Amino acid sequence: MKIGFIGLGNVGGKLAGSLIRNGEDVTVFDLNADFVTAKVAEGANAGDSAAHVMQICDAVITCLPSPAACDAVLAEMLPHVGPGKIWMEMSTTDAEEVKRLAGLVIAAGGEAVDCPVSGGCHRADTGNISIYAGCTRATFDKVLPILTHMGRRILHVGEVGISSTLKVMTNYLATMNLLSVCEALTVMKAAGMDLGMTYEAISMSSGTSFVHETESQLILSGSRDVNFTMDLIQKDIGLFQAIADRNNVPLELSPLMIEMMTDGQKRYGMRAQSDRMIERLEEATGLSITAPGFPSELIDDEPEERGYEVVPKR
Repeated sequence: MKIGFIGLGNVGGKLAGSLIRNGEDVTVFDLNADFVTAKVAEGANAGDSAAHVMQICDAVITCLPSPAACDAVLAEMLPHVGPGKIWMEMSTTDAEEVKRLAGLVIAAGGEAVDCPVSGGCHRADTGNISIYAGCTRATFDKVLPILTHMGRRILHVGEVGISSTLKVMTNYLATMNLLSVCEALTVMKAAGMDLGMTYEAISMSSGTSFVHETESQLILSGSRDVNFTMDLIQKDIGLFQAIADRNNVPLELSPLMIEMMTDGQKRYGMRAQSDRMIERLEEATGLSITAPGFPSELIDDEPEERGYEVVPKR
């Protein structure tokens, strides 16, 4: 199967790299020509445009920064969609929008998969990230071999749109974890605790989380560079709030989190790294929430292995 990949940013570039590394026939395209050149050096083919990629490939993956970008790219590809063509959307986007776009692909005779990822850029880099896939079972069986090169655990969630709903929820939880970790570390520092010991105490406790075990290390090293920016956080938690609003759920924590992230953007820039939220507390307290011995970047030390389908409990 010939695979196209459009969108070679922080996550997309790593996912495309996994396909190339595992010997797939991949054609790539991005508005940033340097990103395309880098993937060609790894073994990919260069596409001339999004339309060209859809013309020559069987399955085309998009991993783009916003629903608007996805809409524009799909509009360019749609005239070339027909039987035998599969569109796979790996961005984090609005469920209603991805369902609308998938409907256009299906109406043109193609197949659509809503397959966002979760687990961080360091796991995307090694093919060990998790993937949710929303599509028919028949389509899922076709794309599973592709997905298992990019991710470790693959969950077929049902129809298109369910994946995006679940992904927005996980990013809401991850952001809440980040903000609570920032407060916990700052309070422990103010109370005179050693932050290296504090990190280990949290890691071995009921209070630990994936966010703590990854992002706390970047906070404490002082790098604060998780390859995920505040504008992307705001998009995702805003989508989660919209789901709550549509379903008449009166949230209390979500609006506060949006307000806190908005303040972070005003202080550090719209596209500042999300881990810089710790600096709001450092400024408020005069404390330095750092400790020796922590890495400046996250590296997935688990060996790469072919992914597999996760079957949910029923």
